[in-house]
Amino acid sequence: MNRLTLAARILPEQGASFRQALGKEWPQIRTFLTTHALKNFSLWQAEDLVFAYAEGGEAGLDLVPVLEPFASLMEILPHPMRLMYSDIGIVREDKHLIRHRVFMTRLEPGAEEEYKHRHDVLSEESLAARGGAPSPGPDSNFTIWSSAGYIFGYDEIDTTMEHPMTEEEKVSTVAWETRMFEIMRWITNDCDWISGEHHAQVQRIAYWD
Repeated sequence: MNRLTLAARILPEQGASFRQALGKEWPQIRTFLTTHALKNFSLWQAEDLVFAYAEGGEAGLDLVPVLEPFASLMEILPHPMRLMYSDIGIVREDKHLIRHRVFMTRLEPGAEEEYKHRHDVLSEESLAARGGAPSPGPDSNFTIWSSAGYIFGYDEIDTTMEHPMTEEEKVSTVAWETRMFEIMRWITNDCDWISGEHHAQVQRIAYWD
């Protein structure tokens, strides 16, 4: 499956103008998505960052035309974005029972390769623990991307498989995230329950299936 991503940083004091412009440009964006057979498109925002995700389309296609109408309001980050981690698992075609988790962080200077290394090790260990089989869930279609020192994660979670975190899972999660605090700072509020800090709630501001 072809996965397309793009990220941008909204210029100071242009957040409201961007939201208004998005509404006006939405019909043209839908036309672009339809023309190029792009599906499962979503646009996410936290603080001044915007992250776009889509699937399908022809080889070499990118999402720049989606954000080009807002060039005076934002800075598009370098692309194509670097894939830092993937655990695709079993992708659910029916998205009605899917809960999205999209997160954003900023890497400490020079930490990109260490971030990639840690996630490569995690991927290898997870795959070995499953005997090479794809993850059954609840996480699926999980990818993490990087551009300009920022990290953007996209995850589709099967809500029928979710369960309260066990004590073992909680200990493992806290250990992992605490170690990751060494090399990155959170922008979204995913780990506020661990750090005691307060960050932005990511918002889905556009969707097209």
